[in-house]
Amino acid sequence: MSLNGSINEKSRYERKADKLQKFFIRPFFLSLSIGIPFCIFKMLFGLTAVRIGTPSNLSLIVFGWLVIGWSGADILMNTGRVILDIFHRPARFEYCTIAQLGRIFRVPMVFLAIDTLLSFLIICFMLWSGWITKLTLFEVYLWYAATTLNLITLSTVSLYNEIKEV
Repeated sequence: MSLNGSINEKSRYERKADKLQKFFIRPFFLSLSIGIPFCIFKMLFGLTAVRIGTPSNLSLIVFGWLVIGWSGADILMNTGRVILDIFHRPARFEYCTIAQLGRIFRVPMVFLAIDTLLSFLIICFMLWSGWITKLTLFEVYLWYAATTLNLITLSTVSLYNEIKEV
């Protein structure tokens, strides 16, 4: 193979790689691999809080319903981002309610990072508190699906980025 042929091959692979990397940052991919799984974690956390709450501990039930509402709004926002991205339309809203609040302060990414931190805290709380055992079989499979989707896509993107650097 000539030097020129090698350069052309490299350019072709770089173009494909750039397309793949662009896919990784599209709202479609981000919502399905991160946003919606995080919404599922929030929703299951809220449902568990409602389930554990008692009439004598009404605050836990109210808190659970607030979290369910929060996760429901976030699911709608992420789904909206997916649909708009499929039709190549820009979204005039963020991925989640907390990032939308951050838009008011002109720092939506900071607030998105806060939402991510809260989602990870919810995951940790569910695991370490033992609340994870309160999930129904269907909810456990939903948790597994969200975890698998989130972790596999995260590691795939990380692997891709590392290989690209080699």
